Amino acid sequence: MGRGRELALLVALVAATSFAVPASAPGQRLPAQPIPEEPIADAPRFIGAPAEPNPVPAGTEAPRHPFMAENGRSNIHVDAYMTDTNTFAGPLGEDMRRVSTFQAADCASVTFDQRGRLVSICVGVEGPRLVLFHPRTLDQLASYRLPPRQPGSGTGGANPFTDFAGGGYFYLDHRDRAVIPTTTRHIYVVRQTDGPGFQRVRDYDLTGELDRDDAIVSALPDYAGLIWFVSTDGVVGNIDPASGEIESRTLRGEGITNSFAVDEDGGVYIVTDRALYRFDAPAGEPVSVTWREQYPNSLEQKPGQVDDGSGTTPSVMGDDLVAITDNADPMHVVVYRRAASVAGERQVCREPVFEAGASATDNSLIVTDSSIVVENNYGYEGPSSTFQGGVTAPGLARVDLDADGEGCAVAWNSDEISPTVVPKLSLANGLVYAYTKTRDTDDPWYLTAIDFRTGETVYKRLAGFGLGFNNNYAPVTLGPDGTAYVGVLGGLVALRDTAGGGPDPKAPGERPPGSARPTPPTDLGAPAGGQPSGDGDVGETGGSDRARPRPATRVGASATAGGASAYRSPACRWSHPRSRHWC
Repeated sequence: MGRGRELALLVALVAATSFAVPASAPGQRLPAQPIPEEPIADAPRFIGAPAEPNPVPAGTEAPRHPFMAENGRSNIHVDAYMTDTNTFAGPLGEDMRRVSTFQAADCASVTFDQRGRLVSICVGVEGPRLVLFHPRTLDQLASYRLPPRQPGSGTGGANPFTDFAGGGYFYLDHRDRAVIPTTTRHIYVVRQTDGPGFQRVRDYDLTGELDRDDAIVSALPDYAGLIWFVSTDGVVGNIDPASGEIESRTLRGEGITNSFAVDEDGGVYIVTDRALYRFDAPAGEPVSVTWREQYPNSLEQKPGQVDDGSGTTPSVMGDDLVAITDNADPMHVVVYRRAASVAGERQVCREPVFEAGASATDNSLIVTDSSIVVENNYGYEGPSSTFQGGVTAPGLARVDLDADGEGCAVAWNSDEISPTVVPKLSLANGLVYAYTKTRDTDDPWYLTAIDFRTGETVYKRLAGFGLGFNNNYAPVTLGPDGTAYVGVLGGLVALRDTAGGGPDPKAPGERPPGSARPTPPTDLGAPAGGQPSGDGDVGETGGSDRARPRPATRVGASATAGGASAYRSPACRWSHPRSRHWC
């Protein structure tokens, strides 16, 4: 099916409900309305059994970034290293509940403010909106309309199902402000106001750096505070927030469709459709290439990819490595030494994954110090690929570095079909969370928990049926209270154990933004009436009728190159020994 068919499917989704998605005025709370779906009961709601938590040693955690929200709260890939490993504990499968909110848009990137509320950008056909949600009910607390797609620009002519520029990537900074690339080639800084509401406080104009038909893919700060950005046409640059000065350079003949990673040593790791780069640039100095490594490439845009290059955001591993996938056939996981200069080869290892003729990914890797989890997206050409029983090529795999650090090999393969999700690993319970689909023509979508150590599927919990529950490249996001959130074409769905709890946001206006953070309560009660709002999807087949004690949301200290990580407090959480910036 072509793009016209894809758009027709989305229009049908929007028309499937009798109400429009309203914008909320400051202080106006809009109750969540569930994503529409057919009332089909044939597919099982729960498959497998609740998990026993089996924590994974934390290893080298990305240091707390001084200009971003805490790890786990700041961006789509958890931290500045882009590890997709989370110290929050996800659901164990205990009598799980489901809540959803219909937004007629994919609320893909989910972050969390200091009060535990969700800050997301919901991208629909009409354009993106910045939205504040209650974490338990998914009630809409505030919204802010961002610039729409621009006719004649990179965002105006691109396929809306594969175009992540102009809002698909954003981050929450250390002051709870959303830093957002827009479709107009600007970067907005938007703060929260009392009410609650949103207010734009900074506007960085990049129209002088980018051509009219170009678009900003992503923006992130380095550890010195410069805001870096990349564009679809290969422009790489940074902004000095104090002066507003911009430095940039163009990588001729190379495009960029992914976000990037930064480390505390000043490295900025960017993958184009031809090579992996490390950039460095102290404030006021030209943006310079520290090293460039061209990866093997079939030069084919495989079904499941946005372009004909690596589909991964670079992932920083441990003290000295960075990992991506190439675009060979079959695809490989490739690990490099990330230092500015190295003795010998920069490439550590290159390991094939999945089958020749059916291997591709357009999602970031999960990385620990010594392991990598990769997902197969081959065969996804848009929502119609998974419509009416359609599926993509199966596969998730774990690749481990050799003990001597000089090679790598596949540790396990899973046959789960996870068409496009950015999966997450919970270090607190040892589960990899994917979002999977079956060949059932009713099109059920499942939150699927996989044992990180063995690759065995532990449980699958139904998220919903049909097009509205297709995540279309959105991630699984693990919340501080143990909830798993998935952005979907219909909006946002949350799945949690019945025993799940966490900080309950205070009433709007009770604490002004920027004031001292209170100690979070240990119990998060249900809304008035004793039941969560939403789908009323409670206590279905396979859930346990006994609440198991929740595991700690942080795992024990582990040795690092600079000494042992230190556990500070539930409010401060982990701090890294190499970081001067303690939470």
